[in-house]
Amino acid sequence: MPATASSYSITMRLYTAPDHGVVGHVATAISTAGGVVTAIDVAESSHVRLVVDVTCSASDAGHADDLRAVVAELEGVEVHRVSDRTFLLHLGGKIEVSSKVPLRTRDDLSMAYTPGVGRVSMALAEEPRDIARLTVKGNSVAVVTDGSAVLGLGNIGPGAALPVVEGKAALFKRFADIDAWPICLASQDTDEIVRAVEMIAPGFGGINLEDIAAPRCFEIERRLRERLDIPVFHDDQHGTAIVVLAALTNALRVVGKDLAGVRIVVSGGGAAGTAIVTLLLAAGVTDVVVVDRAGALAADDESLSPAHQQLAAATNPRRVRGDLHTVLTGADVFIGVSAPGVLKAEWISDMAPDAVVFALANPDPEVDPAEADRYAAVVASGRSDYPNQINNVLAFPGVFRGLLDARAHEVTVDMLLRAAEAIAMVVKDEELNPSFIIPTVFHPDVPHAVAAAIRGVEHRG
Repeated sequence: MPATASSYSITMRLYTAPDHGVVGHVATAISTAGGVVTAIDVAESSHVRLVVDVTCSASDAGHADDLRAVVAELEGVEVHRVSDRTFLLHLGGKIEVSSKVPLRTRDDLSMAYTPGVGRVSMALAEEPRDIARLTVKGNSVAVVTDGSAVLGLGNIGPGAALPVVEGKAALFKRFADIDAWPICLASQDTDEIVRAVEMIAPGFGGINLEDIAAPRCFEIERRLRERLDIPVFHDDQHGTAIVVLAALTNALRVVGKDLAGVRIVVSGGGAAGTAIVTLLLAAGVTDVVVVDRAGALAADDESLSPAHQQLAAATNPRRVRGDLHTVLTGADVFIGVSAPGVLKAEWISDMAPDAVVFALANPDPEVDPAEADRYAAVVASGRSDYPNQINNVLAFPGVFRGLLDARAHEVTVDMLLRAAEAIAMVVKDEELNPSFIIPTVFHPDVPHAVAAAIRGVEHRG
């Protein structure tokens, strides 16, 4: 039975016979069916019936339906309704706008708005450099998507992407006290997206591109970086790359290998894979091979797309060809940002001793982490229910905190390298082990260390 997850948590309201022993039968039935009971509350009790709320976690939506059916079959139990707790959490959205200044009196209003605000506007017209200091611009980020590559769900459109970028905005606030705004654009045309972001840019201190499909995302980012005087950061690319490099730095510390000397195979040549490879090369990696559906990317393969030709030209120095299994033989590191199940666990035994495996496809990784752990020295994934979660939340809040604090105009490769090192160094030598190569997203030092690294100063926790 797959592991249960809080994202598939349900609450069942039950009407039962007036026998508190029935509650025990319900808990046993759910457990036997593979669910995990997290709460049981008796909402009402009388001589006629009990009203009981049972909260439990399932492994997926189908499993949640199965748990409901198992409970409904119990004698003396009626399932009155079932609430999906994830959907309940999203009711009405996850973020809101609140005022930072009091608006209780006529004086308050005259300073926050007209006529007082006019004085501030005129001052900014005369001295635009003060806009970031005297407005929300200095602490605001636009989280921009076209809905073309949402999580692992594909091109589901801007409206369906809103819960994701809304959640991203909530994370910005929680981990870096940044006011972020979800911007969902009703276009997947590169020119229109670039123009739309250009037009809204005056109100923001930074642009976070999110869930935009490759290769379009590369062109959008490049053009925006050329045209805007505020930093543009594509989290699916650079946030992922930062955290992967941080985790790999520590994984190699565990197995006693050097970054410059290891052979790395990256499965997936999209936005994340390209950014990971670019940052690895900047960090000193000399032997990395990228594999896509057709096999290893090689510079002498004329059938490659322009984006893959550019990626192949910078990688695969030995010009190896073949499928993933072939290329993986003798490699020290596997990094997957591709598709579920592409790596068979037994292939890891063909890698070099003390292999490192990062299976990051989400929500279903390239290989089951528990299976990979039988063969590899260090295993990481994008999942929260296994050790070593590679999560972009470790990077982007601190990155933008540092960029906004420094009033930066761009994001440089050196910044990304410093951010990765900062995350890695949060894990102290005495804490480092195969099951702990990356700090938790709730570690209080992470955003401060990353922000300090982006600003180019030493952070002391």
